[in-house]
Amino acid sequence: MLRRIAALILICSHASALRPTRRQALKGTAGSTVMLNFLPGAARAAAKGLGLPTKETNDVVSTVDGIRRKRLGNSDIAVSELALGTQRWGGADFNSPDEELCHQLLDRGVLEGGINLIDTAEQYPIPSDRSRPEGATEEIIGRWLKKGTGRRNKVVLASKITGGRNINKRSIREDCEGSLKRLGVDTLDVYLLHWPARYTPQSNWGQSLEYDWDLGAITVPSAASFREIVSAMGELIREGKIRGYGACNDNAVGLMGMYGAARELGVPGPLCMQNDYSIVNRRVEENGLSEASSPAIANAGFMAYNVLAGGMLTGKYGLAPGDGVAPAAVDDGDRARAKRYAE
Repeated sequence: MLRRIAALILICSHASALRPTRRQALKGTAGSTVMLNFLPGAARAAAKGLGLPTKETNDVVSTVDGIRRKRLGNSDIAVSELALGTQRWGGADFNSPDEELCHQLLDRGVLEGGINLIDTAEQYPIPSDRSRPEGATEEIIGRWLKKGTGRRNKVVLASKITGGRNINKRSIREDCEGSLKRLGVDTLDVYLLHWPARYTPQSNWGQSLEYDWDLGAITVPSAASFREIVSAMGELIREGKIRGYGACNDNAVGLMGMYGAARELGVPGPLCMQNDYSIVNRRVEENGLSEASSPAIANAGFMAYNVLAGGMLTGKYGLAPGDGVAPAAVDDGDRARAKRYAE
């Protein structure tokens, strides 16, 4: 016990030494900003080393039916390592699952398996049409939730607000309330920006290695600021409409921008990010997002989508004409064969 007390005193002493002077703080030097941003992670790492309780993203909280559930950020939200992605649920093309099949998938994954994370968006299904409009996927999930008591407590619901110019303080609230209504719930566990409000280099949904602030100021001059975004999310958290937030199809700039703004405003920081990630797409490891997400810095979780590269990594699709293997259904000129494989 004395060792722990002495170590904590030492940690506090080092933290005090790292704290910028009043002159540095007023100048807002890059050095002082970096030191302030790193202190929370350093404190968590020190506490963990001493055996004290901490909340680090990716902590394994439990295992259900062989599937581990891990903590998102520093929250009490624990999500299964496998999730049900719903982009095409109820969609307008011939190989999208209809509502009956979607409910069967939910039954198998949630009620009979160890999955608890359902990822959706107000823009789903993709593709949509007049009879199957955007928002229909959330309604499909909502009707499944109503089929049995206690189902809401079995799942972690993550949804997304349409990105770009749609993102501002007013629309964050209104779109969130729209998702809540379609899902038939009072609270979203995770609310994500589907893509950033600001300019991003459109290389695979803004995940490229370069970022040009000056170009962004010209191309999207009215984009919602990080302060506006996290302030709106903080209000929704206080009102119990969401438990946490984050961003999809973004990079380290987006994560650290929200993280810094949240610390400045005194609101909870982002819980997680969501990006395209597979063994053939490692951009999040190259552009700094994986490092920024670590418990030592932003302590944010990560949700990967397209982990099989659109099915290419399963080996079931042909990669070249004449290789004897059918291509993906959407690329197959033989529509009868494509429909047969999709069934």
